[in-house]
Amino acid sequence: MSYRHYGLPIADIVSEANLGLMQAVKRFEPERGFRLATYAMWWIKASVQEYILRSWSLVRMGTTPAQKKLFFKLRQLKTRIAAADEGDLRPEQVNYISKQLKVSPPDVIEMNRRLRGDYSLNVAIGDAEATEEWQDRLIDPTPDPESRLSEIDDYHRRQVALTEALNTLSARQRAIVEARLLADEPKTLDELAREHGVSRERIRQLEGRAVELIRSAVQARIAETQARSTAGLKGQPSLQAKFPSYVRS
Repeated sequence: MSYRHYGLPIADIVSEANLGLMQAVKRFEPERGFRLATYAMWWIKASVQEYILRSWSLVRMGTTPAQKKLFFKLRQLKTRIAAADEGDLRPEQVNYISKQLKVSPPDVIEMNRRLRGDYSLNVAIGDAEATEEWQDRLIDPTPDPESRLSEIDDYHRRQVALTEALNTLSARQRAIVEARLLADEPKTLDELAREHGVSRERIRQLEGRAVELIRSAVQARIAETQARSTAGLKGQPSLQAKFPSYVRS
């Protein structure tokens, strides 16, 4: 039987073949001049292949004619070119198979990897007594709580520094900065020049000077905050000093 190597129960494959035979008998039309055995062969083959595609993996397989052909012919072509069962195919092997089956090279690579079957992430790494599982080595893309807390703290410090820096500006400088840099729809230099009764170049100069003052004030504030944080950490007693009888030297 050519479907043994897919790792599915033979009894189930035979049952699917019987269902295909029943469909063939039900749909057979003798007046067309074909033999029942020839007609039934195609129904049996289609029924068994559909069952294998449904049962092979927890991830649904492609059911287009090209994908079906790739699934059932890939092993045969790998044997012909002496390709290793484990690992990825070499580029020249991928190109050969894709040309033979008229599919794209990425489809060949993906199907070759899927033919290895499903793997559980709860399988232990190493011997049977190992406690580490494959899922323990998965990388969590979300930041850890410590990083999140640090980012929130940095954002808060910058917000406070920016607010204090804006308070150091004159009323006209702050109005220009808010209209040019903080508004949802920033105003142009010409619009602000008309509002304040000065030239366009004067607005640009005031904006540039205000930005310099804000940058200097923010940097000074952040540096001062970091210095305080560092001094506070240095002043805190160590765990051993707090609990000498519980911390090993």
